[in-house]
Amino acid sequence: MKLFAIADNYPMPEKATSHPHPIVFTKADSALLKGGRPFFLPDELGRIDAGVCLVVRLNRLGKSIPERFAHRYYDAVTCGVDFTAVELLKQYRQQGLPWELCKGFDGAAAIGEWVPITEIENVNDLKLRLDINGHTVQQAHTAQMLHHVDSLVAYISRYFTIRTGDLLFTGSPSDTGPVSINDHIDGYLNDRKVMSFNVK
Repeated sequence: MKLFAIADNYPMPEKATSHPHPIVFTKADSALLKGGRPFFLPDELGRIDAGVCLVVRLNRLGKSIPERFAHRYYDAVTCGVDFTAVELLKQYRQQGLPWELCKGFDGAAAIGEWVPITEIENVNDLKLRLDINGHTVQQAHTAQMLHHVDSLVAYISRYFTIRTGDLLFTGSPSDTGPVSINDHIDGYLNDRKVMSFNVK
């Protein structure tokens, strides 16, 4: 299983221009957190932020997929959380170092319950919401994504063979916030709660 993720896929007020192509990175398979299992804050990585995102489940073998056919290569979506060691990431970006330690540590890719595509009218018209301790801390709408789902699937497949069970984290808005021990996290896809877990 491969976990693909996209950086800077929502407009950022502090940046006047966006990247012409998606910024793709990967997470280790041990980063996957599912089934309501708790997220354990890693030691010695500093502040950890949570960012809500749409996660897409890929369901076919594919390579160099034309964008017009990309919708055939995924069968479900859910709300996810992309955890980031933000202070370390800022330092690594400034130094031109790889991001794996900042974005791909154990548990850094949380997902909720899958919602079949057959129950979704349009993946580019979905609301995402992240609540911490009962308070909404982040909201997003997939229409705001700079690179939409089909274009991401097509772009990634130019360079990686996608396989059944691979996951695509489509990116979070820039207004992420920190999590702490004993926080409770809920994630919503439209108004449907699909994710609920604790921070330990």
